[in-house]
Order: sequence, then C-alpha cells, then structure tokens
Amino acid sequence: MTRNVLVAYGTTNGSTEGIAEAVAQVLRKEGLTVGTAPAGTVSDVTPYDAVVVGGGLYAGRWHKDARRFVRRNARALAERPVWLFSSGPLDPSASERDIPPVPGVQRLMKRLDARGHVTFGGCLREGAKGFVARMIVRNGKGGDFRDFPRIEQWAARVAGEITRV
Repeated sequence: MTRNVLVAYGTTNGSTEGIAEAVAQVLRKEGLTVGTAPAGTVSDVTPYDAVVVGGGLYAGRWHKDARRFVRRNARALAERPVWLFSSGPLDPSASERDIPPVPGVQRLMKRLDARGHVTFGGCLREGAKGFVARMIVRNGKGGDFRDFPRIEQWAARVAGEITRV
C-alpha cells in the first residue's frame, strides 16, 4: 500500500527546509510518496497518511509557522501518525546528546500524541535574516551544525514506522 507523507516545516533562513528535504529524500528512498511544503502554505493534511513537522528554534520557541500549522490542523493531525523535529543549536551539542523538545513542542507532542521528536543542529550563515541572526554570525557564532547522517538515520526509522502502521 502506498503511504502518502507530508513533511512540513517552519524556517526563516532555510536551515530547517534543508533538513526537511533530507528527511523527504530518505522517505522516498523507502518507497513512500512524499510532499514537502513550508508549514504556512499547507491548508489541508487529510490527503496524507502520516505527517512530519519541523520547526527552527528561535529564542527557545519553535518557528511560528510550524506552531500555527499544528494548531490549525490539530484535529486532523491527531488522527494520523505524526513525528516532530526541531533545528537550532549552533554548536555540535545536538550530535553529541539527545536534546529534549522545548516546552512548547512538548505540549504539542502530547496534544497530537506524536510518535517522536528529535532536535538537530542548525545552520546560520552570512546573509541571515533578522538582527539577532546577523549579530550571531557577525560574532563568529554561526556555522552549519546539521548532521545529515544522523538526520538520515532518524528519517529511516520514521519510514520503518510508517510502513508498519
């Protein structure tokens, strides 16, 4: 049976979109039909059998588009398997240890009965949008801390769970 999966994401500077695309690529390799979209553009999740939602972390909060997407679609999301991911730490900590979801994401997980959550490192480079982001880069604290082998391993586990559902 073909499983249709949505990978929706909230991002400001594109780092979370890159993670979402990597997740989608693995899901496709596992034989799933996958759509990816910015969370703010998705109006209906009912065509999908499962959903993965990712959000960049900004000052300890999930990206507003990811939060709004979950709130807007909470009823439909609660009826299907959902996995969440966050991206954000601008250091190698996310690759070195499991980082729990921030409190707002924990509440969303409970509300949706989400199957799982993982935090991946983020990426912030020259040309980033936002005053704070530009200051972080200017002060030498930016960089790319996304661990694509870890992202791909997580996505493969998600794919395995989807195909067993």
